[in-house]
Amino acid sequence: MSDRHESNSAPADVLVDGRRILHAEAEALERAAAALDEAFARAVALVEACTGSVVVTGIGKAGLVARKVSATLASTGTPSHFLHPAEALHGDLGMLRGDDLVVVLSQSGESEEIVRLLPHIVARRIPIVALTGRRGSTLGRAATEVILTGAVREACGLGLAPSTSTTLLMALGDALALVTSGRRRFTADDFAARHPGGSLGRQLTRVEEAMRPLARCRTALAEETVRAVFSRPLPARRTGAVMIVDATGRLVGLFTDSDLARLFEQRRDDAIDAPIGAVMTPQPTTVPAGARLDDALTILDARRISELPVVDAAGHAVGLIDVVDLLGMVSPDHPAVLPAAGAVAAPAAEAA
Repeated sequence: MSDRHESNSAPADVLVDGRRILHAEAEALERAAAALDEAFARAVALVEACTGSVVVTGIGKAGLVARKVSATLASTGTPSHFLHPAEALHGDLGMLRGDDLVVVLSQSGESEEIVRLLPHIVARRIPIVALTGRRGSTLGRAATEVILTGAVREACGLGLAPSTSTTLLMALGDALALVTSGRRRFTADDFAARHPGGSLGRQLTRVEEAMRPLARCRTALAEETVRAVFSRPLPARRTGAVMIVDATGRLVGLFTDSDLARLFEQRRDDAIDAPIGAVMTPQPTTVPAGARLDDALTILDARRISELPVVDAAGHAVGLIDVVDLLGMVSPDHPAVLPAAGAVAAPAAEAA
């Protein structure tokens, strides 16, 4: 007998079941969106006005969703933490302060741990926003505002495993957090300040944090010869471009290793001893200091270039973004760090 598990369903049946579940959850979301009422607006106002923390709680699968909702609130400008309802009754109620707001997630509104917790929140006169299926449930009656998920049939074949209900709780929690964030005019800079780690944080950083500073770049004056420029010792880490600057340090052009290779390919030996300004790319594509790294990546991808000078407001060169330095810093599937099919050495940076 084979040890391999044999599926009882044909692949077509599996796809039908998968699509049925997705459609069931999507339809529940559409109904919830249509049913959203003024209670949601009042709940947003409570979150916006909260001067303490938004404390999110729930038990079981709803508790897992509550943790995520709390994390979304915290990362989008609203101080928040999760409170386990069972642990709350064993000392963690001390986490609650008078200026907090409690958001409770429970589809039934009758979970034992939640029901036992509610009187202690009410006694502290802390407002409660409930995400629940019934306004008449114990949770709904205790809440200051109720955001209804409505009557839900779970998407699983038995109609028992939390699925559609948790999708609704997650989406409504996201809506509560993100609408509040928008009303507070939460910016991409604010978001970056809360996400310094990971590929997302790195893409939200400023170009200054990823560029090679001017002292570690190859620079030259336009009147210097190509031979003289390339005869100089290289920086500690080699880069594939020379930034051409004037006497004040203002960027006037770019000359890449690919440009040098083309001079040899075209047997333009005379150009090697001519001014580099005669063979540079004038007015190259640049990125301003203070721009986000993701903006620089977009330029690198759109222009199909490998080096991107960074300039200040007056046009002075302050550094260089080299695509080699970005490998490992951003998502490996970002277009700017993927070689194009059949790619060859890139030409000099295109004129802006």
